Amino acid sequence: MLRLSAIPLLEANGVTWLIYALLSAATAALVSIFGKIGLKDLDANSATAIRSVIMALFLLGVVVVQGKMTQVGEILTQRRALTFIVLSGVAGAMSWLFYFLALKVGKVSQVGPIDKFSVVIAVILAFLFLGEKISFTGVIGVILIAAGAVLVAIK
Repeated sequence: MLRLSAIPLLEANGVTWLIYALLSAATAALVSIFGKIGLKDLDANSATAIRSVIMALFLLGVVVVQGKMTQVGEILTQRRALTFIVLSGVAGAMSWLFYFLALKVGKVSQVGPIDKFSVVIAVILAFLFLGEKISFTGVIGVILIAAGAVLVAIK
């Protein structure tokens, strides 16, 4: 019988982050499929704007259900945090615009892997700007992700 404690990564850091990350990957995959189908004969930017409104309403609903609306006000008073949340929102919006433009004209099987090259970029930026450490095996993993993204996307 496999115990979680037999997997050092899960034991050392807990499994909650992994569960959320796997759920993120699964739902992100659905974004690609639903997006490709939904973009047929539509403007990608307009469709992305509608998607963004739906996401905002959904997430506001989550905050309300969790009873955390007061935290929204707290966030708005913290200038530094709010600045980076705004920057993150703008970067996310730009990412979605480019992603859906790519989906409009490309294949999900090619756009998806190249989009996941963001993992490589995020690790490099986290190392450079956040001081996060990366192990030798981590470096190998990042190289493999980059190579895999390119290999899967090549026709």
